[in-house]
Amino acid sequence: MAAHGYDSGRLNLPFVGISTFAKSPYVENWDAIDADVAILGAPFDFGTQWRSGARFGPRGIREASTLFAFGHAGAYDHEDDVTYLEGVRMVDLGDADIVHTDTMKSHANIEYGVRKILAAGALPVVLGGDHSINIPCINAFSEQEPIHVVQFDAHLDFVDERHGVRFGHGSPLRRASEKPWVTGMTQLGIRNVSSTAKEGYDYARAQGSDILSVRQIRKLGVDAVLERIPAGKRYYLTIDIDGFDPSIAPGTGTPSHGGFIYYEVLELIAGLAKRGPIVGVDLVEVAPDYDHTGSTAILAAQLLLNTIGRIFINNG
Repeated sequence: MAAHGYDSGRLNLPFVGISTFAKSPYVENWDAIDADVAILGAPFDFGTQWRSGARFGPRGIREASTLFAFGHAGAYDHEDDVTYLEGVRMVDLGDADIVHTDTMKSHANIEYGVRKILAAGALPVVLGGDHSINIPCINAFSEQEPIHVVQFDAHLDFVDERHGVRFGHGSPLRRASEKPWVTGMTQLGIRNVSSTAKEGYDYARAQGSDILSVRQIRKLGVDAVLERIPAGKRYYLTIDIDGFDPSIAPGTGTPSHGGFIYYEVLELIAGLAKRGPIVGVDLVEVAPDYDHTGSTAILAAQLLLNTIGRIFINNG
């Protein structure tokens, strides 16, 4: 078994040291990425329509992730009888540079970072930021093989344009639908009064999007939901933390009651990872200042680490 932190003579508890994601090595030179997974922060929240604060999401998630960085070689799950993350080389690239009030430049900087990760052959895992940061993430896949987008969210995010705004956090899935390399979408958790009007839902379905609410998913069950997602595709996973119920994820700008619990999402992601390769991940809309318990950021970090573990168990 590989040596871990406990054998080094330094205990290095979670609250000690620098808060990179899961205490992964920090790589400042984006032309020298040698890893299986690269974490990129996208601390941009100018796309929000109500409460800002997701700019502090990457810092919050990183700090929370140290809870799961005790130094063990991998993470043993007794239910699955699998040790996840064993031998997975993960690095943290820090953050894309954000230029205040300049959406296009900030988005371009995020896209640049994701392209560097893809060029290095690593899995991009992007920490938002509001959901508009998905737009540059999807743009970065223009030279890749086609992708199917799987979204966990309370909101459809299919607004075309509102008062001239086309790149806010209500529009990312609409923008993704316009890309020729996005071959389909599965939108999970969508519920209640949405930011998207009926026109957006009609258009999304016309584009081939499969939209399911939390209640519909619970009625169908995990296996039946997974069967609806085209098998063997390259999946891009975009997770809005407000897809979860605010009882467990209050730290977000637009909480929506009636959301997922943790295991519902984990089981869907675990099943998706068996159905085809997950080639990119973003997790957005964590705004730590609305949750002084820190549990929203902990949920985000825990879900991401479990997602990465399941991707590499299935993809090799």
